[in-house]
Amino acid sequence: MNAFALTGAQSRALQSRGTSAAAIYQMAARAVQRAGRCDVLLDVGCGSGALRGFVAHRIARYVGADIARYQDFSTDAEFYPVNLDRLPTPLTDGFADVVVAVETIEHLENPRALMREMVRLCRPGGWVVVTTPNQLSLASKASLLLKNRFVAFQDAPGLYPTHITALLEIDLIRIALECGLVDCAIFYSGSGRIPLTRWHWPSRLRGRAFSDNLALSGQRAR
Repeated sequence: MNAFALTGAQSRALQSRGTSAAAIYQMAARAVQRAGRCDVLLDVGCGSGALRGFVAHRIARYVGADIARYQDFSTDAEFYPVNLDRLPTPLTDGFADVVVAVETIEHLENPRALMREMVRLCRPGGWVVVTTPNQLSLASKASLLLKNRFVAFQDAPGLYPTHITALLEIDLIRIALECGLVDCAIFYSGSGRIPLTRWHWPSRLRGRAFSDNLALSGQRAR
């Protein structure tokens, strides 16, 4: 892809390198478990498609969608080019049993539009899963107190201007309910940095305060 021809959204997407930490995919996989076994999982903002390896045993068909197809995205997986800042996508209503967006919503201009689109793409009774940085971790609160910005939204490589929309846990819940999801639940990554260091909390410390990322899952009303 010609770097001089990139849109702002494409540039932000490629800066993310299309992958996240294993703890984030493990958290997303736990959220997907609520759906049981399913036929189709749609991964919007799929990046390199790394989520597939964490959920393959639960699904019959994995479909990725993103603004750019990353080199590491598997050649045997379905892929659709979409611009999540320019919705709706060309995919049909009720396309998938589970629709997942891993570390994508914070990259977009309109989080409510993304959630509405994910609900549209999810069949009635299916599940929507969204992960994002956890603004209520101790590391993020310390950064806000000392630097006046959330830790994942600082001016730094891989952060701002790649991360542009910071959402609190309550924001995700409110958006999900507004968009017609029910039975919403929050999951935490169980992996987080100790404030103002590069060290991580011991694995026995979990939950909101000690997790850099969270996930929301909710069911589309039947």
